[in-house]
Amino acid sequence: MPPALAAHSTDVLVIGWGLAGLVAAAEAVAAGKRVTIVDQEPRSNLGGQAWWSFGGLFFVDSPEQKRMGIKDSLDLARQDWFGNAAFDRDEDAWPRRWAEAYLQFAHEEKRAWLREKGVGFFPIVGWAERGGYSAIGPGNSVPRFHVTWGTGPGVVAPFQAAVEAGEAQGRLTILPRHRVTGLTVMGGTVTGAEGDILAPSGAARGVASSREVVGSFSIEAGATVVSSGGIGGNHDLVRKWWPERLGTAPNTMITGVPAYVDGSMQTVSAAAGANLINGDRMWHYVEGIQNWDPVWPDHGIRILPGPSSVWLDATGTRLPVPLFPGFDTLGTLAHLRATGHDHSWFVLSQQIIEKEFTLSGSEQNPDLTGKDVRLLAKSRLGKGASGPVQAFMDKGVDFVVRDTLDDLIAGMKALPGGDALDADRVRLELQARDREIDNDFTKDAQIAMLRSARSYRGDRLIRTATPHRILDPASGPLIAVKLHIVTRKSLGGIETDLSGRALGASGEPIPGLYAAGEASGFGGGGVHGYRALEGTFLGGCLFSGRTAGRAAAGAV
Repeated sequence: MPPALAAHSTDVLVIGWGLAGLVAAAEAVAAGKRVTIVDQEPRSNLGGQAWWSFGGLFFVDSPEQKRMGIKDSLDLARQDWFGNAAFDRDEDAWPRRWAEAYLQFAHEEKRAWLREKGVGFFPIVGWAERGGYSAIGPGNSVPRFHVTWGTGPGVVAPFQAAVEAGEAQGRLTILPRHRVTGLTVMGGTVTGAEGDILAPSGAARGVASSREVVGSFSIEAGATVVSSGGIGGNHDLVRKWWPERLGTAPNTMITGVPAYVDGSMQTVSAAAGANLINGDRMWHYVEGIQNWDPVWPDHGIRILPGPSSVWLDATGTRLPVPLFPGFDTLGTLAHLRATGHDHSWFVLSQQIIEKEFTLSGSEQNPDLTGKDVRLLAKSRLGKGASGPVQAFMDKGVDFVVRDTLDDLIAGMKALPGGDALDADRVRLELQARDREIDNDFTKDAQIAMLRSARSYRGDRLIRTATPHRILDPASGPLIAVKLHIVTRKSLGGIETDLSGRALGASGEPIPGLYAAGEASGFGGGGVHGYRALEGTFLGGCLFSGRTAGRAAAGAV
């Protein structure tokens, strides 16, 4: 006999317990509603992708910026956001409105709201996505990347605590291993969800779990919030939606998110009438390295690079201006896809890796994640690479460390795909670059940018090495890093209005259905447009989750 159907009822149903889902659930509980959260994974994954993140948040004109001498403003942030997003489609109407609303949130309420919940921030503000084009082109004009004290887990903690308090009070139910396969619709209104109950799993956080079905369930709900994430763990969907403007889809990629980020709720939501827009807008990194200690399949880690490494394509040719490390993620991705190769290279010195290499992810930053001030001072200001970076240098398959350039090139050529490398070109690029270092003036745009970066106190302290000749033995050993494309974020999703209500193809709200987080393109179906300014993914989850949770609670 088939297993019996498990039936539930609730005021607000939240599908997906990542950051957006936790925020939405916390808001609904705070409004006095009965809430149920379902997720296909074991409870060890509460917090979703946000738990794994570096914890970067985008603020505008924050106290941290002011203390670092950064002059920011809402007008400047709006100029950067809209220059970056390049909205140009009819379906960008709601994303534009979400962008305006989010900028106001990042400028005014966001930081104070988080501080009230006990969230703190590292005092040195990072400068991500530096652009390098004109004032109205892509990129952040000023540093805006605020790292949370406690990284991703520190962002998740207050909302997880609120959810667990609601659970302890009997006002919230968490149902792990419940995979939604359909939204129930009656008379055009979404009235809940149904799906499979998966076999119990003791899998650790991020580790792939089984899909064995042991039962089925249905949940009747007054309002349903879809907060199920994007498609980054599903390479087939990434390739399906890969846009022509970024070149051909890579044959090989590594994965920056757990396997459960599979995009399955997109099909389910569309079947209930939700309008999916901007599916071809996506955000993948080009500084990925294979994790020597993987948690999920094809686990990739992104290097958060300072600006000094020399970036070469697979043949050894230096990337053009302004495609320097940390300047333009998607511009670099599009350029590299045109080379016909799926990898590229950083070449740098020991002096650079000690000062500039940070790895993305909470588990790769034990000092910040553990709020360990002593370890922080040692890893960020002391001699030598940080512990996690040194582990990759010692054990990572993508790292080549040698004392001489000839030996370095031989090591690079020995790696898979290294046969494409032109040794003479590598020598030419590095030697020519080093000749430019001897004067205070230069025609090399990257070296000029290094000197400009060091005029910012934060870069000079912990992010940008003193300009030097990479081939100088005193700065060595030499290091080469083979870089892969690492999948990460969907920038499109379920179209929503400013209340987080899911919209149908007609543009009208679907009664009973809301969306938040990456499932909604972080708001509106694509608040970032074509490009993200960084620090805006977690913030988008916070803002859209709060919006949808409050609206759903107010509707029941």
